[in-house]
Amino acid sequence: MSAIIVERLVKSFGKLIAVNEASFTVDEGELFGFLGPNGAGKTTTINILTTLLIPSSGKAVVGGFDVVAEAEKVRRIIGLVPQDITVDDDLTGMENLMLHAGLYHLDRQGAKRRAKEVLELLNLTDAANRKVETYSGGMRKRLELAAGLMHHPDILFLDEPTLGLDVQTRTAIWNYVKKLRDELGMTIFLTTHYMDEADALCDRIAIIDHGRIVAIDTPKSLKNSLGGDIIELEVMHNNPEDVVQLINKIDSVKKAAFMDGLFRVTVERGEETLPMMLETLLRKGHRVTRVIMKKPSLEEVFLEYTGRALRAEQGSWEEAFRQRMIIQRARA
Repeated sequence: MSAIIVERLVKSFGKLIAVNEASFTVDEGELFGFLGPNGAGKTTTINILTTLLIPSSGKAVVGGFDVVAEAEKVRRIIGLVPQDITVDDDLTGMENLMLHAGLYHLDRQGAKRRAKEVLELLNLTDAANRKVETYSGGMRKRLELAAGLMHHPDILFLDEPTLGLDVQTRTAIWNYVKKLRDELGMTIFLTTHYMDEADALCDRIAIIDHGRIVAIDTPKSLKNSLGGDIIELEVMHNNPEDVVQLINKIDSVKKAAFMDGLFRVTVERGEETLPMMLETLLRKGHRVTRVIMKKPSLEEVFLEYTGRALRAEQGSWEEAFRQRMIIQRARA
């Protein structure tokens, strides 16, 4: 059964189309990932699904409720952990959780019990009565996650949950997220631009770029879709098309293309094909200056489907929009 259903979702800001005809479903109990660079439309999509933005067109149903017509019902069954830290530095961890519980009208005694549960779950019990200003970045993120769990949500939205954290803290957050899925059966929708995060956590991944979903499948199937090893070559040449045609004539070559100054080749049995490729190029007078052979990875998948490497695009429109919203909230 689907916990989230999205059909031809569009969100535009004037002439800018942030989400472009997105369609996908998320099953109950699934950990579903949105993988893409900053500005791809990940946060915009999550804001629509959590009723923070109204779509320009299309349909989105979360937990059986329409995000526009039944927004209040959606809010009761979801939890949201945003990119930015929203917990109050001047309050203790426990006070922050009790404040969050009040927003959901939880009774005080029940809220205290729940706060103790989520603090223990996220290994924050010892810091419960300390002011958040004394917390590390990783502890603040865990407290943010704890707040999102206070009201027993059916569906949890995590927007770049490990952005800016060190490797050790990221791994700890991963373990907590897996625990929510494996032990509590929670449906989790996660956005990220970290390849390893998507690969390690997600049951299925949607690759999104420039507002469009270009591929959806399990991490394994996405990598297998490339159909072989990846060889990248730096070749001295006069015409890249001549080199591409030459490489494509080799029997075990499945596809060759010229991207960002390198020849990118998908091959069967890379160890056997590479010597033949080098011999063919040298015989035709092409000097090979660098060779890299890789096994399929999500980074290679992203490059295959979008034609460019995934990178955090600093200064993107989506980042600028998010910063404006933060400033507006601070002024309110």
